[in-house]
Amino acid sequence: MEMAEIKSELEKMTNRINEFRGSLDLDKKKERIKELELEMADPSFWNDQDTAQAVISEANGLKGYVNSFQDLEERIENVEVSYELVKEENDQELFDDLQSEITELKKGINDFELQMLLSEPYDANNAILELHPGAGGTESQDWASMLLRMYQRWAEDKDFKVETLDYLPGDEAGVKSVTLLIKGHNAYGNLKAEKGIHRLVRISPFDSSGRRHTSFVSCDVTPEMTDDVDIEIKSEDIKIDTYRASGAGGQHVNTTDSAVRITHLPTNVIVTCQNERSQIKNRDAAMKMLKSKLYQLEIEKQQEELAEIRGEQKEIGWGSQIRSYVFHPYSMVKDHRTNKEIGNTQAVMDGEIDPFIDAYLRSQMN
Repeated sequence: MEMAEIKSELEKMTNRINEFRGSLDLDKKKERIKELELEMADPSFWNDQDTAQAVISEANGLKGYVNSFQDLEERIENVEVSYELVKEENDQELFDDLQSEITELKKGINDFELQMLLSEPYDANNAILELHPGAGGTESQDWASMLLRMYQRWAEDKDFKVETLDYLPGDEAGVKSVTLLIKGHNAYGNLKAEKGIHRLVRISPFDSSGRRHTSFVSCDVTPEMTDDVDIEIKSEDIKIDTYRASGAGGQHVNTTDSAVRITHLPTNVIVTCQNERSQIKNRDAAMKMLKSKLYQLEIEKQQEELAEIRGEQKEIGWGSQIRSYVFHPYSMVKDHRTNKEIGNTQAVMDGEIDPFIDAYLRSQMN
């Protein structure tokens, strides 16, 4: 990279940071942080645990925006100083350091831009993630357990908290269905990129003939709805069943009918929760899940109406997988919406899915 190119890059990055500054409304965010900190200082703050966690999450999110932007401002100033120094000294080591600083700063700017994209309603909310295997018995149920591990690893890397709301083990291996509550700022904003059908191609460990199998798992992601969200659910529109909780290794097993299943009769949406030993707590959690599902249905209905107005053809179904994970005859994970490809399948299965999420969110911006 020549000095003229470095100067051009610096000007582009400075302009982008100025654009961020114009759209961030930092003063308003700082004022909101002060308001939240006053709430947190109140002696009765922890009386309502759910509300307290929501306040903390909002405060941390706002601080993240402000601190990240201020960090970018400091870094661009440092790079400008380094640039002037290289011009004066004409030192190769300083020049190499400057190029490294610019590379890191560009990555920081791109990461911050992505953070700004998560500004849709409920992007900042916790996420409810469900996995449901397709046809294929043990093979697809094992694939569901692999995806479960992948999302758990991803959440751990983000320092998000994961709760298992519902878990139905497979007959021989894997899981028949699982529902996770992933708690953290922008959990839903990130994980909404994962909603869809995930396809696996591999030599099945359950096939004694060593044949290649294709398996499908449906991933559904909805934002966790807070109590202040007004989604009307009439009592005559729901059917509530209770049953004995079950799960792997006895963790979710108890001797009372504490698990709850709620059916929303007009839409036939079914939610279940067996995480808590208390039937009341499971019912409350299930109602939140139902609210989330109904909200998602409304959003999808609006999107379909817009697509119809625009004349768009949107394919929905098992044939429209969003991502393929190929373990054989070659190694490749490809997202069919963005054409993003990663050859290191093990890294992806260990939770490194941010490149796919980033590419999807940027594609939505464009």
